[in-house]
Amino acid sequence: MNILFIMYDQLRFDYLSCAGHPHLHTPNFDRVAAKGVRFTNAYTQSPVCGPSRMSFYTGRYASSHGAQWNGYPLRVGEMTLGDHLRAAGVETWLLGKTHMKPDTAGMARLGIDPDSTIGRRQAECGFDVWVRDDGLWGEGPDGFYDPKPSPYNAYLKSKGYDGSNPWADYANAGIEGGQKASGWMFMNADKPANIREEDSETPWLTSETLDFMDRTDGPWCAHVSYIKPHWPYIVPAPYHDMYGANHVPAATRDARERDDPHPVYAAFMSNKIAKAFQQDEVRQKVIPAYMGLIKQCDDQLGRILDRLEETGQMGDTMIVLTSDHGDYLGDHWLGEKDMFHDASAKIPMIIYDPRAEADTTRGTTCDALVEAIDLVPTFVDAAGGEVAGHILEGRSLVPWLHGQAPGNWREVVISEYDYCLTQMRDAVGVSNADARLFMVHDGRFKLIHAEGGFRPMLFDLETDPEEFHDLGTSPDHAGEVARLYRHLTQWGLRLSQRVTRSDADLDAMRGASARRGVLPFLKDGTEVPEELTRKYRGPVEQNHLKEPTQ
Repeated sequence: MNILFIMYDQLRFDYLSCAGHPHLHTPNFDRVAAKGVRFTNAYTQSPVCGPSRMSFYTGRYASSHGAQWNGYPLRVGEMTLGDHLRAAGVETWLLGKTHMKPDTAGMARLGIDPDSTIGRRQAECGFDVWVRDDGLWGEGPDGFYDPKPSPYNAYLKSKGYDGSNPWADYANAGIEGGQKASGWMFMNADKPANIREEDSETPWLTSETLDFMDRTDGPWCAHVSYIKPHWPYIVPAPYHDMYGANHVPAATRDARERDDPHPVYAAFMSNKIAKAFQQDEVRQKVIPAYMGLIKQCDDQLGRILDRLEETGQMGDTMIVLTSDHGDYLGDHWLGEKDMFHDASAKIPMIIYDPRAEADTTRGTTCDALVEAIDLVPTFVDAAGGEVAGHILEGRSLVPWLHGQAPGNWREVVISEYDYCLTQMRDAVGVSNADARLFMVHDGRFKLIHAEGGFRPMLFDLETDPEEFHDLGTSPDHAGEVARLYRHLTQWGLRLSQRVTRSDADLDAMRGASARRGVLPFLKDGTEVPEELTRKYRGPVEQNHLKEPTQ
């Protein structure tokens, strides 16, 4: 069975018609949902690109793999999806974005040649690369944000788009008065990007994906990782004006949220992206463009699904649709992601399993608490491999796909955020070590813990689904706070670093030294089975204690 693992960047869980969006029609996302299971309580392990993706690719929490913010290298030797699936006979390919930063110092220390197969895989998060493009080709006084060559820019140049950075000049800019109207400026979000639609980022990566599918024999896992609908919020015609201000929902925010807020929350509400999205004019420009980007993603997904059906591969290809995190879009007085309201930390997760065992769950939803780290063990399980439970911290979703509720499923989901590189660390005055946030959510109550001596935040999503009323200091909810802190403590005590020995290894090692003759601390030998001392009993062959002959 092949695995098509599609990730969209910054796609909110509720901006799909199958999730109930009132205006945005996404028939191809719905098409996969009708064939599979839509998980309604899926959460990211960290609400920012880099650490979220490293958790998706390792099957481990952010504090386990250590790459806890954008630009943090994933340490050399960390096992990834590619390592686990290759052991099961499945080649694993990348098409698009990873946000991976290689541990070049670790590779040099170990003498790993970056041009070797293992070196390339270490530098590319365990993937073999069909095409890698992280999608942010910003350029400023100090050069490019991403110094790697851009395959997408090379493609645009081959199509006749001029300049050193057509990504910025055409794919992510409109025109106003003969001048570039950059998508970096929110007020340009309603303009059509100055590019032929078929040459824009999402169709380009889709075409690469179709080429891969046509030229590659299975079994394979293809991680197709789109940059959109991540900002810059600008989209080519005809998608730029499919939606208007009449399709922009009122912001999910309340004045109570700004009344004596938690200090860390207050700092995030005061940053520049939040202040921009607190303006209705910005939301009315950006959200229609965001919806247009999603609509384009849906149309391009349709191209992939059609090809799978045309070539007969739909019946032997697992399809996963998800996102690394959401987008506040002005909800809760915030923009971007970073914190743990559902708009940011909850993610879409739709899985189609083509096997007959999944027939009973087709077109259903599942409200089990699911984490991003569950996908690696799901893929290994689906490929017939052995899930390395001593390494992978997630759990296979295959039982849910096959209509079998697993015993002892998790009671809470955990998400983490290290904000030490942000201006919010300075605003709240904490050390790098204390600039960390944790979310513990049991499906109803959501606790947010901030290191540095701060009080907790608590939301009851049953009575307050909009997450407006912070109950962190409520005496009536002290018991819930304590209960969720016990879950956080239990999680913090997890065994996350014993990755070189499985439970089966430990069982085999236990007592092995005794069976190899290491028998310390015996009084007379009767304490152990007779066979263990057999080599140490019996007649003496030579007596070297006799008096020497005169």
